[in-house]
Amino acid sequence: MIKVGCMSLSYKDIFPKGEMTLEDFLETAYVLRCDGVDLHTSAFPDTDEKTLRDIRRMCHRRGLAISYLAVSNNFGKTGDALRRDIDTVKQFTDIAAQMGVPLVRVFAAWLPKDEPEESVWQRLFESMREVVDYAAERDVVIGLHNHNHGCITATGEEVIRILDTIDSPYMSHILDTGQYVGSPGASGADKSVGAEKRMYDSITLTAPRAVHVRAKFYRVSSGREEWLDYPRILDILNGVGYNGWMSVVYEGWEAEPSKTAVPKAVKHLRTTLEEKGM
Repeated sequence: MIKVGCMSLSYKDIFPKGEMTLEDFLETAYVLRCDGVDLHTSAFPDTDEKTLRDIRRMCHRRGLAISYLAVSNNFGKTGDALRRDIDTVKQFTDIAAQMGVPLVRVFAAWLPKDEPEESVWQRLFESMREVVDYAAERDVVIGLHNHNHGCITATGEEVIRILDTIDSPYMSHILDTGQYVGSPGASGADKSVGAEKRMYDSITLTAPRAVHVRAKFYRVSSGREEWLDYPRILDILNGVGYNGWMSVVYEGWEAEPSKTAVPKAVKHLRTTLEEKGM
């Protein structure tokens, strides 16, 4: 049975303004009958031990699991900037271990200008190995999130290259349905003929490696996601026996505010899962 969650960044239109607190978000997820939540580092008011205990307690009281913690890093940086990102991943790996969260989301690397791409790949591999080895010592899994618009992981082939190179049971894949090249919702999306097929081909290629799926929603005013074909995506996932989390990640704030859109997205995802017997 697929577990349905919600990502804290779905409320990015109101969270940073102080119009929603972390506890408000957890209560909203509870009201929507989500099974759990994904928490971005920005959702934490601080990382004091008491705060972390309080977050765990608030989730437990509502029957919500924390499926992963999300770090926004860039292993394409150099020098002190790269070291800070590595240390941040390690910091939230420790927090995940402390809170009993099994998975930490990381990005790969954005390509700097005027540097050979292969040298960025090697820096990425070194950084990724360091954080994966660190996580393994704490029994936490690192989840590689595919991403477009300048990030190395814009295609399924690139995700597979990283997973195969690191080759660790503590290295996994968080599949984002809207962030492969060809997605109409991804920044810098390819609009050429065949782009949509390329996106679904990437999803198909990496679905067997996924331990978590970020179900992206962009236009859901009608009650159904208009930019991504969720029946088709669920057929892909069902075909590889996927049985993990699918978390709603809403990014259509310019079209509709999160307060009305996210409930529609959760309902659409649940209904489609039921129709597919998942």
